Parts: sequence; C-alpha cells; structure tokens
Amino acid sequence: MDGNGRWAQNHSLGRIAGHRKGAESVRNIVEACRKIGISYLTLYAFSSENWSRPEREVRALMTLLERYLRSEVKVMLKNNIRLLAIGDTEALPEKVRAVLRDTIEKTAGNTAMTLILALNYGSHDEILGAVRKLIDEACQGKIRASDVTLERFAGYLSTRGIPDPDLLIRTSGEYRLSNFLLWQMAYTEFYFTDTLWPDFREEQLIEAISGYQKRERRFGLTSDQVQKRA
Repeated sequence: MDGNGRWAQNHSLGRIAGHRKGAESVRNIVEACRKIGISYLTLYAFSSENWSRPEREVRALMTLLERYLRSEVKVMLKNNIRLLAIGDTEALPEKVRAVLRDTIEKTAGNTAMTLILALNYGSHDEILGAVRKLIDEACQGKIRASDVTLERFAGYLSTRGIPDPDLLIRTSGEYRLSNFLLWQMAYTEFYFTDTLWPDFREEQLIEAISGYQKRERRFGLTSDQVQKRA
C-alpha cells in the first residue's frame, strides 16, 4: 500500500496526513472485497524494515493501527470478516497488541472473508524462522530430511492454512516485492499501478481484478494443456 507520503507531499501536507488518508483506502478496499466475494485479503501494513522510519512517523502509524482496529471491529462482525495477523506482532506496542488480540478473538468465528494484516512482517525472517524450527525438530529426531516436503515446509510459515495469493497489487509505481510473501508468491500474478494508495479505491480494485481475469495462469503448463483442462 505505497504512496501515502507522496500523496501528502502532492497536497502540501505532512506524511502523517497521508497515512490517515491511506487508512480510508484500507476501509474502502476491505468493504469492496467483501462485497464482491474476495475470500482472502492480505494488507502489508507495516514491514520489519519500517522501524527505521522517523520515530514520530512510526508512533503515528501504530496509533492509526490501534484506532483502525477499535473502530472496525463492529464492521468486521457485521460483515462476517475474520481478522488474522502475520509477522512478529510481539514487537508491537502493548496497546496495539492488546487490541489486535481482542479483535482476532472476537472475529475468530467469522467465515465470509479473512482479512490478514502483515505487521512487523518480513519474508526473510519468516523463512529463516521456519528453517530453524525444522532444524530443531531434526536435532530432536522428530523428522528426517525426506519428511520435508513443500507442504510440510509451508506449515512452518506464518501463513499456514491460508491459500497462496492469486494476485498482488502494488500501488504508486513501485516495481518490487519488498520482502513480502516471497515463498507464497511463486505463482502469483502481479499488478502494478501508478495510483497512490490514498487514491486507490473500489474502482481501481475492480480494474486490477479485471486485468487479472484476462490472464492465462499456466503453472508451468502450455496454453494447449490449460485449455484442454478447462
């Protein structure tokens, strides 16, 4: 969700104002995804590298996150949306952790859509953590090398039980993954747009999904093989 700072600069505002405007896009996109039947939506809300930003901006982002969770829990319950979080959430401020835990618990029984917030998330750390767990179990004699399948390895990631993404949308003209879901995006379709995140709303979401629907996903097969299977 890139472009909050540039949006603020374009409107002669401070960066924090851009993040506030970006929170409105979060609300709009979550509601739009629920309306059109998207089952899983993952938002890269705060990366493990974002701690290096100015302290004032980090504090503001944490405050915005806390306020969003407090204000949206009723909406999630009303719309049957379950909340999950991936990343090292224990490093977040206590107030944020508390409201995050509370929202996850309150929405645990919802089944229409799953909203996943990537918070203090970094894919390198996630994969490294999975490798360490496997090594620990191997040292304890619980598993052998031949037991380590793709499916088993995926079970050690924070996204276990969550389908791999079909579509990645990156706003503001950036063309990189930025340490996001590197393992999970082996066959994800990418959509890049110059639209800044605060200006990205339902109309732009539909445009991205429409573009995705026109693509042929081959997963290593030829076009003829895909068409025969269809």
